[in-house]
Amino acid sequence: MDVQRNSTNTRGQPSESKRHCRHSHGRRKPSIEEPITSVSPVHEETVGFDILKLDDRPSTSSSEKRPGTGLSEKRSPLLSISPRPASRRPDRPSSTRSVFEHIPGTRPASRRTAPELCGRHGQTTGTISRNSNRSRKSRAESASHGLNRGQSSDSDSDHEEGKGTTFEPDFNTVDISDEKAFDTDLEVEAIPKIPHVVDGVLDFQSVRLAYSEQAALLKAGQTELNQSASYDHTGKTSYIDTCKKLGVVPASYYLRHMQDRHLNMRHHGLGAAGMRALAESLSSNTNVLELDLSDNWLGPQGGLAVCEMLKDNCFITELNLSENRLGTECAPHLSQIMQQNVTLTHVTLSGNEFDDHSAPYFAEAILNSTKVLHLNLSHNNFGDVSGTILGPAIADNSCIKELDLSWNCIRRKGAVAITQGVKNNIFLKKINLSWNGFGLEGALGLQDALKGNSVLEELDISNNRITAEGAVIIGKGISVNETLNTLKMGKNPMQSAGCYGICAAILRNPNCVLKVIDFSDILVNKDFEDVFKQVQEQIPDIKLAHGGMEPPPKPKAKVHPMVKLVNYIEKHELRLVDFFNKFDKDGSMSVTHEEFVEGIEETGIKLSDDEIEELLNELDRDGDGEINYNELVVSHVDFQEKREQINTVLTVMQPRPMTT
Repeated sequence: MDVQRNSTNTRGQPSESKRHCRHSHGRRKPSIEEPITSVSPVHEETVGFDILKLDDRPSTSSSEKRPGTGLSEKRSPLLSISPRPASRRPDRPSSTRSVFEHIPGTRPASRRTAPELCGRHGQTTGTISRNSNRSRKSRAESASHGLNRGQSSDSDSDHEEGKGTTFEPDFNTVDISDEKAFDTDLEVEAIPKIPHVVDGVLDFQSVRLAYSEQAALLKAGQTELNQSASYDHTGKTSYIDTCKKLGVVPASYYLRHMQDRHLNMRHHGLGAAGMRALAESLSSNTNVLELDLSDNWLGPQGGLAVCEMLKDNCFITELNLSENRLGTECAPHLSQIMQQNVTLTHVTLSGNEFDDHSAPYFAEAILNSTKVLHLNLSHNNFGDVSGTILGPAIADNSCIKELDLSWNCIRRKGAVAITQGVKNNIFLKKINLSWNGFGLEGALGLQDALKGNSVLEELDISNNRITAEGAVIIGKGISVNETLNTLKMGKNPMQSAGCYGICAAILRNPNCVLKVIDFSDILVNKDFEDVFKQVQEQIPDIKLAHGGMEPPPKPKAKVHPMVKLVNYIEKHELRLVDFFNKFDKDGSMSVTHEEFVEGIEETGIKLSDDEIEELLNELDRDGDGEINYNELVVSHVDFQEKREQINTVLTVMQPRPMTT
């Protein structure tokens, strides 16, 4: 063995002759003073220790406080141990104190006196340990570890020596009158593993195993404490775990903003699988109140995941699922959620390919919902059948205040049913029916609705094929309505005449409260401006938007008087000489200006004074005050040549037809 056992004298102290190890000659021995807390057989390790001295130093009056406890302790005889440098284990601690300081959860052991370390007769006995079972286990593991590495171990003798010995604490040195001299913590603390010392030799193998076990226990306990004590209210843990199960890449944007009040997850390409993972996390999220999932291609399965999430989440108030192609398959589940969820107030479902087969489910939601205040069903495929189904539900609705049915295909009977629902509703404040195609039938229904409804404040019927006649019909409803404050009728083919009819209806209603009129993309004329000035006098703060003023009428193109003259000759199939003889009464082949004017009036050619004067100047080439036949012929020939040139230019400017 590398280390020699020291013999003890009658006083329980090691002899001076055997306090040095035979392998430590000539080497520097740093002295380490540390209490002996356990004695075990010496293991054959690559690191050896030499017993230097066990000296009985008298206790002094100065006391030291045990770190972390406030327990006073007095100096007692110590055993000095000097570690021998190791060639194979250079990274081991150089002292027992450094080992104890690195063991988590342990408390420094108080220094004991020599009688405590020895038996009743002052001799060193078997193993001394606070926890003999744990010490024996550590030594057994250390022994097996040493054997595996090709080293010998005395574990058998160690077990025999440690069987009949127990540790008896001595409290005589504790001053009970000093509050700082004892620990008042009543909680049971785990007994730390302590290293084994055999005949002054410290077994670092046991220390290392004890340190590993203690660290593992502490780590497991801390992990269990964190999992049990903390509640992940954001759902981050469940989201990451679900992504691992589904094989989905977690959305880093969601992890960064999952505690925001407004969570904007639009255009993230989640898909059905990504939505299932997100829904698992949002089920327990208490921070998100407004959720935007638009344009994520969720499909029916993703929509079902959202519905399942909303069954558990009671914090989300605004939900946007637009442009996700949910389809008719998801419509009944959405309808059920809108009827059962008690926090949803704003639901946007535009652009999800809902058609006439989905209309009954949404009609049921509109009819029975008690919390939804804003419902957007725009940009879908609702047709006339959907209008006839949704109309009665709108009439009986008692919750929704804003309804958007724009960009659908509601016409004819469907439009009439919707307007009847608006007429009988007493809660709806705002409705958007733009881009549908109500036409004249819808205009008649809107007239009736405006007369019967007394709560509607905003109406949008832009781009609904409403002509000037339809605008005048709607104006009849405006003339008696007293609640509507916003009217939008832009992009309708009603022209300035239709806008004029609306303003005239406002003038006929002294109780009209309209504040905003929108005639976008509709040109108005001077007559409309005049009537709108009268409307401004009646309602000074009214605001108007239109497409601009109509351009002034273009002046008629000036027609050369010679054109009228030639057209008359060609129309009556006259020769030029026959035409001239009508002017030449005396047959002299020459006429004065007065005679020519009288002949023009007789033929019935309508020419103004300016045109007659221009024609005389054109025909009287020599300026002698008379027009002879030769001058008429020359003027006619010149005019024909100019007309042919003009026709040639027009022909060239016309686009050529496409050829294959």
